[in-house]
Amino acid sequence: MEVGNRTILTEFILVGFSADPRWQLILFGIFLMLYLMTLSGNMTLVILIRIDSRLHTPMYFFIGNLSFLDFWYTSVYTPKILANCVSEDKRISLAGCGAQLFFSCVVAYTECYLLAAMAYDRYAAICNPLLYSSMMSNSLCTGLVAGSYLGGLLNAIAHTANTFRLSFCGKNIIDHFFCDAPPLVKMSCTDTHVYEKVLLGVVGFTVLSSILAILVSYCNILLAILRIRSASGRRKAFSTCASHLISVMLFYGSLLFMYSRPSSTYSLERDKVAALFYTVVNPLLNPLIYSLRNKDVKEAFWKATQTIRLQR
Repeated sequence: MEVGNRTILTEFILVGFSADPRWQLILFGIFLMLYLMTLSGNMTLVILIRIDSRLHTPMYFFIGNLSFLDFWYTSVYTPKILANCVSEDKRISLAGCGAQLFFSCVVAYTECYLLAAMAYDRYAAICNPLLYSSMMSNSLCTGLVAGSYLGGLLNAIAHTANTFRLSFCGKNIIDHFFCDAPPLVKMSCTDTHVYEKVLLGVVGFTVLSSILAILVSYCNILLAILRIRSASGRRKAFSTCASHLISVMLFYGSLLFMYSRPSSTYSLERDKVAALFYTVVNPLLNPLIYSLRNKDVKEAFWKATQTIRLQR
């Protein structure tokens, strides 16, 4: 669309990872395998938590919601990656780009809040074990999860609206595998100073408040663990937090790497790898982290497997 002497873009071309047809087929196979593993791993965890009464606790309620979120997280990105690997038409409309950015923001912001809620759950379990059941009531757990989704939705609206109030002109090629804010801002032909301030406020408040809640929870957890006299007791207490800590470090590490820097320092190849990690790899690892390190989940899995065998 022509506006003055500039062409305002109404569609983009997602370059992806490689233009070589042979590499595209290899990448298609790799991403398809990762996608199917991610879907099956997260859905298996959700179903196990749903059907096994031993897993009907606040901790597994949050883990089940994290797996449900990761199921949709990878589905925002991977189908488009797969389509671009086998199709010569790599275009995405302005509306499609906006939708992809919106849903990616919903799941990312929601996961920020959900990981903070899980940290509070671990704090209640270790620092106040006798009051744990009353502190983590069903209504509170439901409220924390619902609040996480609501916060994710509101932040996603602000993030997406702030991004697409900009005008995009020039070349419509995005050397990325999905519509993300940094490459879009690079294509903006309007002033981005206000955009960057609003984005810093939205992302900064969400990430920093979530990290602060997690840090406060784990400082109290660490003090409580240090007061435990037996070494076995300390190991047991720490093991209940280890899976959550790994998830926090993987998620926030890649997220902060992507969005804690101004657009002037944007590096395409470096950020593409970081984005691949938190969009594709992290949702795959979470069910493995919470199942391989968790005795109750493994027992529930084998029980379900034996039940299916007996029914046959």
